[in-house]
Formats: sequence, C-alpha cells, structure tokens
Amino acid sequence: MTARTAAWHAATVVASRPETATARRIELEVPTWPGNEAGSHLDVRLTAPDGYQASRSYSIASAGPGTRIVLAVDEVPDGEVSPFLVHDLRDGDQIEVHGPLGAFFVWMPSDDPAPVQLIAGGSGVVPLFAMASAHAASADATPFRLLYSVRTPDDVFFADELEALVGERFALDLVYTRRAPANAECAPARLTVEGLRAAVIPADQRPRVFVCGPTPFVEAVSGWLIEAGHSAARIRTERFGGS
Repeated sequence: MTARTAAWHAATVVASRPETATARRIELEVPTWPGNEAGSHLDVRLTAPDGYQASRSYSIASAGPGTRIVLAVDEVPDGEVSPFLVHDLRDGDQIEVHGPLGAFFVWMPSDDPAPVQLIAGGSGVVPLFAMASAHAASADATPFRLLYSVRTPDDVFFADELEALVGERFALDLVYTRRAPANAECAPARLTVEGLRAAVIPADQRPRVFVCGPTPFVEAVSGWLIEAGHSAARIRTERFGGS
C-alpha cells in the first residue's frame, strides 16, 4: 500500500448530476490530492457565513493516483451536510475535504488468490463500487461478486456502470426490498439469512468479504456470515448513520 498522508484540501466541483431521486453524484477536482485506495473515505467540511462549521465522512466512489474524486451522496433529510451537497452545491463551488482516510476497508491487488465478496445495503455500495471498478481496471484475476440490497430499481447507485462490469471476473446479485423489476425472478423482500447464503461465495472458498451499509444491516449480515462458517478475520465492515 502506498503511504498517503491525510490533510485538508481545497476541492472544486467540476460536475454533478442526480444519482437517484435522493442522491447526487459529485465530481471534484482537488489539485493537491495524493490519490486514494479503493474503499477509502474522506471528510467534507462546510463553513457557513457566520463561521459555523459542520463536517461529515463520505466514502469515495473513485480510486487511483489522480486528482479527481467522485462522491455519491444520499440525502439524510434532517442532516447538516448531505442536504446541502445534494440540493445546493453547484459547479464551480469550493468545499474542503480531508483525506484520504481509512486503511482497513480498502481493496488492492494482492497475492491472495481467494475470491472477493462485496455486500452492500443502499448507499453502502459506494466504496464497493470503487473496489469493483479498480479491480476491473487492474490485471488482477481474482473473481469478484457483489450482493446489493436496495429498495427499488430506481434506488440503485451506479446502475449502468455495475451492469457494464458484469463478466467473467464480476458477478452482480441484486435484492429488492420494496419494488422489483417486472422481470424479476423473486418478489421484493428483505435480505434473509437463507437468501444471503444462497447469493454469496461459500465459506469453504475462504473469500475476502467487504460489507458496507447502515449499522443494523451490517451487523445482521456479519452475524449471518459467521453463522455460515465465514471467518471473522476475513470479514471487513463499514457502517454509516445520518449525515
């Protein structure tokens, strides 16, 4: 892993667009950014005219050595930061970011031949998308599989990009909890322990597992994985709450 020192940076919004009905994709140009590993996160700090500051952590949807950063922020209606980022931020605006942060919940090519299982709940797919994209751009032959639990087809982050990644090295399994597509094989329902076991790489293959989503989702999934025989040492988790 390349050592990268976290610091505060001035970031300029160069592009943004709706990602879902409640989320926005934001592309930032950060001239002093040292690059980041797939799965890293950063802090965004906003400063009001009266000097009041608020900061929140967000996963980074991009990876690599460049100075462009992609975020995908889902609005928390009563949050201090996300409503501004989703509704008020405009191209050309400047914000402050602190990072890159996180060395545990990251993926990079390695000598470990075991497959990689990604499991996301809602906007928890953001760092896992960075991992899947980095893997696709690398020469790493390790099989990847993503299990993505989401409310409806309209709530899928990076829908086109994920579909484009599907192939010999990447499999995608979508679980819809409220509304499924008309051609879906299963009716919408919450992910269960049985559904999880049927959709993930078996424990006897000793996959590396990355789980990201709301705290209750991550805790449930982690417990089910261990019950199914997965080693806790092979499971890495990242949780989030309101922002």
